[in-house]
Amino acid sequence: MATKIDHLGIAVKSLEQSIPVWEKALGVKCEHIEEVVEQKVKTAFFSVGESHIELLEPTSPESPVAKFLEKNGEGVHHVAFGSLDLVADLAKAKADGIRLIDETPRKGAGGKDIAFLHPKSMGGVLTELCSGGNH
Repeated sequence: MATKIDHLGIAVKSLEQSIPVWEKALGVKCEHIEEVVEQKVKTAFFSVGESHIELLEPTSPESPVAKFLEKNGEGVHHVAFGSLDLVADLAKAKADGIRLIDETPRKGAGGKDIAFLHPKSMGGVLTELCSGGNH
């Protein structure tokens, strides 16, 4: 069961160019930059209340985010919901007929366990479930 909107993932071409824009627009500072090698992205996080904005810059042309940028340009990439029991939530989603991208959780930014639900089952929205971690 989703406990909150954890973060909105926004695909950008350049963290260096995007971070100052988001800092000015939101009136908050970037708190954390991290490379997630498995996902071929660098991320930058901003706290907005109890939720976060995650900027995603691809580190490789083969990155899913690079492919997203090529097809769609910069913009909202995914919505992530907090989960208290990621394994159970994935099992329930699968039992309810939701197509999973990840059958089991994997590590994401900030040490969180993450898993994605396929946008074809979620009204066109790439949906992430996440738990644990430090942002």
